[in-house]
Amino acid sequence: MMRARATSRAEGGWRLLLPLLLAGCLGPLGAEEVYDLPPLSYTSCAPDDRVAHLLRDLDAGSVQLAWDRHFGYLPALLRELAVPLSSQVLVFSKTSLQRERISPDTPRALYFNDEVYVGTVPGGTLIELAATDPRQGTMFYVLDQVEHAHPRLRRETQECLRCHDLPAFTGGFPGLIMRSVYPDRDGQPLLNLGSMITTPASPWAKRWGGWYVTGSHGGMRQLGNRIYDEHADIDALDLVAGANQPTLPTFVDSELYLRPTSDVVALLALSHQIEVHNLITSSGFSARIALRDEQVMNQALGRPAGFRSDSTARRLVSAADALVRGLLYGDEAPFTDRVAGSSGFAEDFARGGVRDSRGASLRELDLRRHFARLPCSYLIHSQAFACLPPPLKVVVYDRLGEALAGRGVNARFALVGSDACRDITRLLTATLGDLPVDWPASPTTH
Repeated sequence: MMRARATSRAEGGWRLLLPLLLAGCLGPLGAEEVYDLPPLSYTSCAPDDRVAHLLRDLDAGSVQLAWDRHFGYLPALLRELAVPLSSQVLVFSKTSLQRERISPDTPRALYFNDEVYVGTVPGGTLIELAATDPRQGTMFYVLDQVEHAHPRLRRETQECLRCHDLPAFTGGFPGLIMRSVYPDRDGQPLLNLGSMITTPASPWAKRWGGWYVTGSHGGMRQLGNRIYDEHADIDALDLVAGANQPTLPTFVDSELYLRPTSDVVALLALSHQIEVHNLITSSGFSARIALRDEQVMNQALGRPAGFRSDSTARRLVSAADALVRGLLYGDEAPFTDRVAGSSGFAEDFARGGVRDSRGASLRELDLRRHFARLPCSYLIHSQAFACLPPPLKVVVYDRLGEALAGRGVNARFALVGSDACRDITRLLTATLGDLPVDWPASPTTH
């Protein structure tokens, strides 16, 4: 289905819908229509993400990508986007754009940093990219893996959005997906056995089916490093053989990849990032739609331009609460054993990010009971978070302050002590320039 809408429809849609809104007889718009109408205009917008900047630089000739005879444009692309090689993870289930080239022998490689995700398959004709636009959420691109004087990088919507806006995967807006499936010997998902979206809340025993997992995780078990039979009893699987693998299976030719690893710590970071990036997008979209609806209603009812209705306030709180819970690792499944990676990703990851005057960072890892030492996402320092609609940001900071003070609906800090709450508060106060002057409103005590 084509996603683009005619400009005249986008401009006039809300004038036509206003009588129905006022009559209360209009049900929710379909998600594919909502994100293409103002104020979102996802498909027709001019992206402002890191890959969009690279695309413009390539078109202008101010940046060039060197061709590598083994890996094509991939090494130069990762360097240009500052994506670490240690972030490499490998997925061998046929669950992406170049599915016909993916198999247990030739898994798809994914690389990522805080803003960009890059996917490639040995012998593939495309490099797939996703980037987080500060205002528009996830944007999708492809780069032709064919040597050319002017590498062709372009935005992709229709093909990628066949999966990346499905309600079951992303909630119906353009987003990111991390799936766990039961793959057969060809990498084909055995859908009769089910599939799961992997998030930090997922039980370890349901994670990473169809992925390779290198590193150690002690007595915890996961679905990776294995193929399955369609008659398998998924409630009685022996997952010992797939656990604590220091290297990739011997039948995977590691020479086809930039690293011989699919790091378990990188997989943990990837699942967290995908969830929070999706929450930033969905909460931002929801807030912008709520504020648009409020403006329409205020004009129709003769209210002052800045009037804030109870309905809009509730919608902003709902969007904020979902995001705050994700930022605070609110549903994270606790570890029951220590985790250690195999590629140096943990060290590379911890070196980055924003620090306060004491050198503290939200990228410090725990990996014994939880992913992070301080349960507040490093993506709170991202441009995507910074560009959330200001009325939503006010509510997010209010709910975040309540949580750190052990008050309100977000008081979920049973897993950490008051010292962690205090440390998070101190770090955010020092590193976020738009916090309210009196934030948080009361001491962070329990």
